[in-house]
Amino acid sequence: MNTRRIKTWTWVHKWSSLVCTVFMLLLCLTGLPLIFHHEIGHLLGTEVEAPELPADRAKQRVSLDDVLTTAKSLHPDRVVQFVSQEEDSDKIWFVTMTPTPAPTDDFKSVAIDARTGQLLAQPKFDEGFMYVMFKLHVDLFAGLAGKLFLGFMGLLLLVAIVSGVVLYSPFMRKLEFGTVRRERRPRLKWLDLHNLLGVVTLVWAFTVGATGMINTWADLIIKYWQYDQLSHLLAPYQGQPLVPVAERGSVQRSLEVAVQSAPGNKLSFIAFPGTAFSSPHHTTVFLRGNTPITSKLLQPVLVDAKTTEITASPHLPWYLTALLVSQPLHFGDYGGMPMQIIWALLDIATIIVLGSGLYLWLKRGNPVHEHSKSKDEARTAGAQGDALTPTPQPAAAKALTST
Repeated sequence: MNTRRIKTWTWVHKWSSLVCTVFMLLLCLTGLPLIFHHEIGHLLGTEVEAPELPADRAKQRVSLDDVLTTAKSLHPDRVVQFVSQEEDSDKIWFVTMTPTPAPTDDFKSVAIDARTGQLLAQPKFDEGFMYVMFKLHVDLFAGLAGKLFLGFMGLLLLVAIVSGVVLYSPFMRKLEFGTVRRERRPRLKWLDLHNLLGVVTLVWAFTVGATGMINTWADLIIKYWQYDQLSHLLAPYQGQPLVPVAERGSVQRSLEVAVQSAPGNKLSFIAFPGTAFSSPHHTTVFLRGNTPITSKLLQPVLVDAKTTEITASPHLPWYLTALLVSQPLHFGDYGGMPMQIIWALLDIATIIVLGSGLYLWLKRGNPVHEHSKSKDEARTAGAQGDALTPTPQPAAAKALTST
């Protein structure tokens, strides 16, 4: 590249990095415990665990209608929004209850034993250390505005990564890959380390940054899905009000007919009439596959809330599929503990990259001239003095999460 193009790319890389770096540091620090949220939950005692039962009772299951009756008796002034089970266990029903079907942060969670119908716990997901980490990572406690802001920071991150890749070759062509000049002044040593870790974590950083940015659009993507897909399916119900609870059919029956319509699939969660993932007239059962890939993809089955008959089973559009795939990929929770450890190590490396980038920026105005530097080293250090090289780090994200 000529000098003018190098200066342009340097300006783009410098300012895209500087604007997003502090927020990316925050996301890296808060994202680290979220990688191990299940393990930390067990350690803190906040995870709900099903008790061991005798062999003759371990496989029995109570009706989902009885489960909901138990949940409603605890919070009679609330409505059921969602019912779900953990991906690797069907022993516990988690019932989410809110004042109205509309999306809200005011929710109560009830955990009920699926085998006995007995109350296990009422876990509080809106308090504690992990809740603070999650909210800071997802929306900075600012709702949709916070999500979109972090999504913009994620976009700047991708710009910084691409521009850093463009600048890496002309700035480092005189040095062997992986060189860290430890014998030189600290700033030069940290510059080399910054470059090395930035390149090593490049692909991971771009992937996690891109998926994090997609996750921040979750609310808007779901709204568009309702407008783009559900509106056509609900045309026969136009003008009809929300189906009253007293007029709804058996939820257990709705679940059974949905599962029978897609052999080999398992339940992910159930969205009740009027909620964000359903319609005012349907109990929507979301099923998932059994393979590592299909277990992250959902198949909605719309069951008439009154008659418990299936009215539609649309395939998710590509943009919702992209959202569903991006969530586990962002947090590395699709490959078990080995994948989580790899994600954590790359996250820590990214924190070092970000910290060294800030250090290099803060020290830019205090150059220390070393008479022993070669002309090549001086030229390299001078060219990179005001440019932060690739600064990969994860952007916000689960959602759903949660993801």
